[in-house]
Amino acid sequence: MADDKNGFEIPDQMRDFAEKSVDQARKAFDDFMNVTQKAVETAEDSASIVQSGATDVNRKTLTFAEEHMDAAFQFAQKLVRARDVEEMMGLQQDYLRRQMEALGEQARDLSNTATKTAQSAAKASQKS
Repeated sequence: MADDKNGFEIPDQMRDFAEKSVDQARKAFDDFMNVTQKAVETAEDSASIVQSGATDVNRKTLTFAEEHMDAAFQFAQKLVRARDVEEMMGLQQDYLRRQMEALGEQARDLSNTATKTAQSAAKASQKS
């Protein structure tokens, strides 16, 4: 029966076709995995950049809060030493003016930091 050619036998052409199909499927899968790995790396890089930017913003925000509290305590100390209502009003105007200037500078600083972070994240995602 081993010599019986009428049994189940796969033709060579069919074997070649099946082998090529498996090779093509393997290559397609490998290509898919490479693209997926690059996408994951890009996402990780972008997340790392954004996280770093968020850390910078958090640190700056805390620094700004400390500066505002310090200014408020200094204002309070000056206020209690004021001799009359006129001096108190002058101190208050000066305090408010300085606070508004500081807030403007801090808002610009935070905006610049956020913009740089967004640009860095965009560049990281475009590299892939």
